[in-house]
Amino acid sequence: MADVTGNATATGQAAEAPARPDVISYREAVAEGIARELRRDPSVVCLGEDIAAAGGVFKTTQGLLAEFGRERIWDTPISEQAILGVAMGAAMTGMRPVAEIMFSDFFACCWDYLANEIPKMRYMTGGQVTVPLVVRTANGGGLGFGAQHSQAVENWALAIPGLKIAAPSTPADVIGLMAAAIRSDDPVVFFEHKGLFASKGPAAPEGHVTELGRAAVVREGSDVSLVALAATVPLALSAAERLAADGISAEVIDLRCLVPLDMAAVLESVGRTSRLVVVEENPYQGGWGGTVASVVADEGFELLDAPIRRVAAACVPLPFADVLEEQVIPTVDRVTGTVRALAAY
Repeated sequence: MADVTGNATATGQAAEAPARPDVISYREAVAEGIARELRRDPSVVCLGEDIAAAGGVFKTTQGLLAEFGRERIWDTPISEQAILGVAMGAAMTGMRPVAEIMFSDFFACCWDYLANEIPKMRYMTGGQVTVPLVVRTANGGGLGFGAQHSQAVENWALAIPGLKIAAPSTPADVIGLMAAAIRSDDPVVFFEHKGLFASKGPAAPEGHVTELGRAAVVREGSDVSLVALAATVPLALSAAERLAADGISAEVIDLRCLVPLDMAAVLESVGRTSRLVVVEENPYQGGWGGTVASVVADEGFELLDAPIRRVAAACVPLPFADVLEEQVIPTVDRVTGTVRALAAY
């Protein structure tokens, strides 16, 4: 048998691996994805506020301290600058850190590292120094956490050349994209959506890796393409179900990543449907959907039979009150209304 630290006990016998569940929560998938890479590669370490004994404020690192110990799971002071500064130095000197910034809103507290230092080091050293670093963060609204803890800030990271961006929508993709992100020699910002933590889905098989920059067609359709990311993927799927009752066949594309951005998959889908609606939680002003719409207009204009539409968050701070927050972020009703109008164009 083995104890919780993974050390063999006096019997000298190895513990049997616990049976893996058929279904896993998004929250559990975060810890599982990190654990798989910690077991695979001794250079992987984790750091952040309350990620060790507390298991993370969202319980996304539960069990990691017990299995891997304090040499690899590091609790840090409440300083986003310190977390990313230490992680950058560790990455430059041979480790593969997985650093947690508790809320994505707090990127503003360590923006110099995220925008000026981490993504530029490989370029400025002519490839002599790499920064294989994953910055994990809880992102997005829908839970009434207010203006400073509810923002979807993928567009912040998208504005910085040199950062890869992953934002999974399912537990299996959490595990697969986490593996690819940790193994990447470039820095990856990994957005975990707070509204998805309790959702469940099929568990990923052992060795599962999801390539960064490869979108997925999660529902086939022929009348309109709905392009979504993270929490807007299940929202788009719900809208597609409702639209089907009206005889409108919606195809749903899960981008999975913004950098690399799989525009080939989007253009292929638009080629099948001739209509495009982008569903994003970023504010409309400066949101990633503007980039998707621009590329389709530039490279696939002749594929379109109607204008491109975007369903995005309003350009206001996020309210606390549920009824007000629902007026700001995308909803199924807003998506279905947009699609119905586009189908009649």
